[in-house]
Amino acid sequence: MPTDIEIARQATLKPITEVAAASGVPDEALIPYGKYKAKIDRDALPPAAAPGKLILVTAINPTPAGEGKTTTSVGLSDALHRIGKKTLLCLREPSLGPCFGVKGGGAGGGKSQVMPMDEINLHFTGDFHAITSAHNLLSAMIDNHIYWGNALEIDLRRVTWRRVLDMNDRALRQIVGPLGGVSNGFPRETGFDITVASEIMAILCLASDLKDLQKRLGDIIIGYRRDKTPAFCRDVKADGSMTVLLKDAIMPNLVQTLENNPAFLHGGPFANIAHGCNSVIATKTALAMADYVVTEAGFGADLGAEKFMDVKCRIAGLKPDAIVLVATVRALKMNGGVAKKDLTEPNVDAVRKGAVNLERHIENLNKFGINPTVAINHFYLDTDEEIAVIQEMASKFGTDAVICKHWADGGAGAEELAKIVAAKADKGADFKPLYPDEMPLADKIETVAREIYRAESVTMSPAVKSQLKQWEEMGYGNFPVCMAKTQYSFSTDPTALGAPTGFDVTIREVRLSAGAGFVVAIAGDIMTMPGLPKVPSAEAIYLDENGQIEGLF
Repeated sequence: MPTDIEIARQATLKPITEVAAASGVPDEALIPYGKYKAKIDRDALPPAAAPGKLILVTAINPTPAGEGKTTTSVGLSDALHRIGKKTLLCLREPSLGPCFGVKGGGAGGGKSQVMPMDEINLHFTGDFHAITSAHNLLSAMIDNHIYWGNALEIDLRRVTWRRVLDMNDRALRQIVGPLGGVSNGFPRETGFDITVASEIMAILCLASDLKDLQKRLGDIIIGYRRDKTPAFCRDVKADGSMTVLLKDAIMPNLVQTLENNPAFLHGGPFANIAHGCNSVIATKTALAMADYVVTEAGFGADLGAEKFMDVKCRIAGLKPDAIVLVATVRALKMNGGVAKKDLTEPNVDAVRKGAVNLERHIENLNKFGINPTVAINHFYLDTDEEIAVIQEMASKFGTDAVICKHWADGGAGAEELAKIVAAKADKGADFKPLYPDEMPLADKIETVAREIYRAESVTMSPAVKSQLKQWEEMGYGNFPVCMAKTQYSFSTDPTALGAPTGFDVTIREVRLSAGAGFVVAIAGDIMTMPGLPKVPSAEAIYLDENGQIEGLF
């Protein structure tokens, strides 16, 4: 069986100018980055037509067995094209951290990939480097301000702005610096987050244009003064130069699928530590250009889909018209207690036991007013009996479960899904967020934990509650909450698979993303700087004798 990268190398790609022209992008709006990728200047696009229908692709909780959410998004988009629907795909850009850590790539798989997959998985158009540079420029300007007299009277113990790097590096989580004497500055405890956890990544993905971007950057709280009042990015006069660094990064990136259909890849915050969605700019640009827009939210529906609807849609004034919930027989067997090495063996009982995870996600999505369509991402060893269990569970909640073979057959393998989802999108949905803007921040956190995770209790220390109250008094009480927790379970215990109940969610820390427009609630042991596994994917990535990249998949 060929690998993803072998399939990608067999593809016949069209010049990006042809892909753009077929999508209605005029030459003056196209900024090529090589032969097969480009940026789009939104200001040069023709006037928008009536907005298209927005289709969200989400999934059950991820497992090492794989779910294929991005692969399904690509396959569904190609399938919609095949049935005559003008469609644009909107995905996130992969982070280098997971590419060299666990995943080995994030551009889809099989015959449902976005291209050029090797460039997409590596440096692409430099957006993440621009975000890293803008973030760390602010870090440097904060320390420089303190070094040259600290006119703002920033309390060194309360500097909240860390540095970032787009790589998994646990050694940088907590550091002390600057060291080396008076000429290097004042020593303090600090650390690094991964770039995709940066508030600037979230801001880029939620900003409506360059003017809004600069305002949001200026609104970033960098720390607190000695009188405990906040100090902002605009106070150290960094917002203008940061905007300059991001002036190209804010433009959506245009690429193509293996079937030469258009795709926007723009932004890439993680859904377990940020809001997990591609940029608002890319989504709205696509909605103005196409009749149907397929987008995805990171990780499982308890994280990505909840944040898509409670954070992105709320801030951007968007609403999904249909939702696809991806599941695999293999992943449900793992949720039912089967070890990864035993997944090739048929096990109907394990699928039934593990399908409680699927059942809960369906029930949760219905709380937003949208009944999802289940996409069963097919593996060749799946049995009819195992698939029937998934269809039975979906039927209990009045929805369809469709077998999809897009990995093997491309868009042709997802045409049935496309027909069902297009019909649902045409009818629309009675979308509603989970909680109102005016609900207190602590109650918003508790609502997500109880309604989506099904926690029995939510624990917040007096310090956390006091901090939330302080932010409400500062005028941030209407912000949505962005939950940071493990992606592997509804609970904060990554080993608790299936549909656990009776657990506590402990909020150990809260962070205010004043520029992005949300409050981050960190639950359990989730890290904002991941580490590499014992055997990282980087060990198997190399250039062969012909100069071609091997190991990306």
